[in-house]
Amino acid sequence: MTSKIRVEPLVSPDSSGVDFGASVSNVDIEHLNDADFAAIREALFTHQVLVFKNQAHVTPKAQYELTHRFDPAAASKYGHGDTATASKRSILHPDLRTIPHQPQVQVIGHGRVEAYEGLRDLRLRHPHHRTFHATAVPDHEDHDFTRFYRWHIDAALYGADLAPPVVTTLLAVKVPGGGRRQTCRYDDGSGDSLDVPLGTTAFVSGAAMYDALSEADKEFARTTRVEYAPHPYVWMSTARSRSDGLGLVSEGRELGVEDLPTPVEENAIQILPMCWRNPATGRLALQVHPSAVRRLHLGDGSVIDDLERVRGIVHRLQRPGIAPRRVYTHDWREGDLVLFHNRGVLHSVVGAFAEDEVRLFRQCNIAGSHFPEGPLVTEQVAVTAST
Repeated sequence: MTSKIRVEPLVSPDSSGVDFGASVSNVDIEHLNDADFAAIREALFTHQVLVFKNQAHVTPKAQYELTHRFDPAAASKYGHGDTATASKRSILHPDLRTIPHQPQVQVIGHGRVEAYEGLRDLRLRHPHHRTFHATAVPDHEDHDFTRFYRWHIDAALYGADLAPPVVTTLLAVKVPGGGRRQTCRYDDGSGDSLDVPLGTTAFVSGAAMYDALSEADKEFARTTRVEYAPHPYVWMSTARSRSDGLGLVSEGRELGVEDLPTPVEENAIQILPMCWRNPATGRLALQVHPSAVRRLHLGDGSVIDDLERVRGIVHRLQRPGIAPRRVYTHDWREGDLVLFHNRGVLHSVVGAFAEDEVRLFRQCNIAGSHFPEGPLVTEQVAVTAST
């Protein structure tokens, strides 16, 4: 069987350095045959971000089945597990509502929704940078200016059976009209800013981030592993972010081990390669969740555990990759279904909504069945802190 799916690279301005993303058409997500899925899979690993228009009819079940198909050996478990969202101290807790009949699919958005997919009286909150950043855009500028909320990968980053999801799917159910735009400021002294659609999701390529490094930094990235904090989304709940959303400010505000939800399990601590290999193209992507990093394990066997230094190193390596010309900002329309390679791109929530602007999305990602491969496919890519 031959697929009739059409895949067309997204068109970027000549001044843009964005070299990823594609639109996909002539596909029926609700009745996806093997040939069509194979074409979608190849397109995802090639283009990293796929946009399907006019998919409002796609059910939560079909969304889950599409997501799960990228890693059929994975258990049917939400990518962050249960603890990360169940704890009220987790920074993820206020932003997610689980669909009762399809628990792998979450509802996110902004504003009040009377009923949706078995949920009632939803009061959704679009994450605002003032709740997480060390500084904030002044209130009187909030309508016109915004920031990247938090650059990240979708992953629990703690748990022996919670490998980072391969793919995340996002479906826009309701989007505010009017075409309002904002200026996204980095506010880091660089003067960088970006004109963005209201409530955009911003993406950057981990492969481009790696390719932009010097040869010395590439070798460092290839040979270094990142140790993430236990229960990272609770651990960082009282810390604050840099103004560019790329990692945290070191103020000693992270929670101590005694304040985390359960006794820390050493075999649940994740130590992952700094670079992850694309299974189809072989390209390396610099894939680090900058807010959750705790230690760096260097190729010579030494460990950097000074948290401020660790964050400084990671930020220096990643910051060129989020330069304005490298950021793709999706202009959401109702019915847009976006798939992104969670092991190949970083993304961030962006934007500040008014109280009466209602937005409703569905998100799905599933904890992976295996940990991502690093530069050496034969090396152990997920080890415990006690190793």
